[in-house]
This record gives sequence, C-alpha cells and structure tokens, in this order.
Amino acid sequence: MASNSFGQIFRLTTFGESHGTAIGGVIDGCPAGVKVDLQFLQEELDRRKPGQSSITTERKESDTVQILSGIFEGYTTGAPIGFIIPNEDAKSSDYDELRKIYRPGHADFTYDKKYGHRDHRGGGRSSARETACRVVAGAFAKMILFAMDVDIIAFVSRVKDIALNKTFDKLNLSEIEKNIIRCPDAEVAERMIALIEEARSKGDSVGGVVSCICKGVPLGWGDPIYEKLHANLGKAMLSINAVKGFEIGDGFQSTYRFGSENNDAPDESGKITNHDGGIQGGISNGQIIRFNVAFKPTSTIQSAQLTTDVDGNQVELSASGRHDPCVLPRAVPVVEAMAAMVLVDAMLLSRLARLQQE
Repeated sequence: MASNSFGQIFRLTTFGESHGTAIGGVIDGCPAGVKVDLQFLQEELDRRKPGQSSITTERKESDTVQILSGIFEGYTTGAPIGFIIPNEDAKSSDYDELRKIYRPGHADFTYDKKYGHRDHRGGGRSSARETACRVVAGAFAKMILFAMDVDIIAFVSRVKDIALNKTFDKLNLSEIEKNIIRCPDAEVAERMIALIEEARSKGDSVGGVVSCICKGVPLGWGDPIYEKLHANLGKAMLSINAVKGFEIGDGFQSTYRFGSENNDAPDESGKITNHDGGIQGGISNGQIIRFNVAFKPTSTIQSAQLTTDVDGNQVELSASGRHDPCVLPRAVPVVEAMAAMVLVDAMLLSRLARLQQE
C-alpha cells in the first residue's frame, strides 16, 4: 500500500498489523531541539491502549513504546525518529472463523477484493491498532505546540442519543480524564457508560461524537485552495478508523441561518462570534479552533448477523474475539494526535509563506 504516510513537512509513516510482531513508525521532519518528555509520551499511549476500563476491549497491551533513533540527551536531533510498539497479547486463534467469512460493516470484504489477499487476524492493517502509532507522532507534535502555548483538548460529547447540553465554553474540561468515557460532565458520563454497558451485554455496539478544541493557535496557519487548514483537519479525522463525519465550527447548524446571523462579527458585548470554528479561507483567524468527529458503532459485534463468505454464500456470524463496544473513549487521544500533527505541519509550512516574518 502506498498510503501509509501522513503530513508534508512533519510526516509520519507507519507499519505493522494488529497481530504481527509489532507496530511502529518513522517521524520525519521533526525539528531539532525539541525537549522530549518520555513520560508524557507513554501517558498519551496509556490513554489509547486497550484494556483500560470495563467499556473497552479486554485485550491487554502495555503499549510500551521503544524509541530507536532521532533523540539524543533528551532532545530531538532533526533526524528521523524511529519507534516500535510490540504486540504482546494477540490471540490470533480467536479469528480462525473469519478466515473465510467477511464481517459486515468491516474492511474484510473491501481489502480482500482490492488486494486479493488479506490478514484475517483482527483485520490486519485495517485494525485500529495502527492508531497507537499516530498517538506517538501526535505526542511529539504536542511537545512542539506546548512550547508555543497551543493546547489541544478532545472529549466525548455524545454517545448514541445521550449528549452534552452545554457549549464548550461552559464545560469543565478538567473533568475529562476523571471518568472512563472521557466526558466533561459527570452526570452525562454516567448515562453514557450505562448505555455502552447495556449494548455490550446484548452483544451490540454504539457510536457517537468526539469534539475537539484547539486553543492558542495563532493567526495565519493553513494555506488557501487545496491545503486549507480545515480541509487537512477533515482528512486527518476521516482517516481514523470508524469515522464517518467531520464538521468545523457550527458545521451543518450554520445551514439553518441567514448570513447576517452566521457571519462572525462583534456581538452586542463586543465579543466576536466564532461560528466558523477559528478558520476562515482555510487559514486560522486566531480564535479557538473547534470541530466534531462522528464515529460509527463498532462493526465487530457478538450479535448474530447475516454476512457472506469468500465464496459468496450467505452465512450467519456471531463474531468472537475482544472488541470495544464503543470506540469513543480510546479515540479521544487519537483525535488529539491527528489534530496536533496537522497543526505542526501547518505551522512549519506557514514559515515558507514569506521571507520576512513578523
């Protein structure tokens, strides 16, 4: 496959499968002199790793990252940063029944028809296990952004039909990591968790929305036409497993308004509105960037469903193995990681826009 790299200057290339020896990657274009916090890096991976709570997959992986190159005496050197994450708890026998059966809603069928050969063990390369590599690169991107006072915060804002009823500026974002669903409202979080546990007990799954805000992004990041900042954020988010939708700012809600209501201008108090979500003309305008990412319910479920086998026969499948009944809590750090990579890439590209910088 030729689609294993992401980014232009700050660029990640990943490798590995869900049940292979390891997954890993190479980060190229990371500037020299970035102070590396390995504890922070591991903490970011711990937020994504499987087996972390009662509403995630039971697969147990420490996701301990091993840095192979690009760091010396605690700082990046400007050389490629190579890393691997060993797979420690793959149980490939759980997937024997899928050798000749396609899971409905999964990539099994399309991978097989495209390549003529597939790794049925956990989906191989199509598995969300690959997103751990994105979190590693995202952690390095965050280290760069922290030094620029840019902060990225994602959280679960809806699970199926249970949603937050507050705007992001009214939320206590310090509550996000205090519950296993990563929702900044304790009461709503309890209802979300109960819904996920109910779905799991029935052998089913649920989806929802992860919202993200990016604070401190300066004016001028992003490029016109084909490299618009919101377009690159959209591509980044839509590349994440199970993502089916992306909206920036007020998104589809803006279609219900007149232009006079939706244009960002000073309100009666003098505060400029932010319906566009911090980006205009593809370029950051200095306001908070905010967007939503829609995740479908997990495809692999234990409930019996009709599907087809490799010979085209209709069969019934009740998938075994260990799977998340809802991907949302583990997707939060992945959304942050992809946003961080896009912003760092945009920052580096912005330095090429003109000879003299303010």
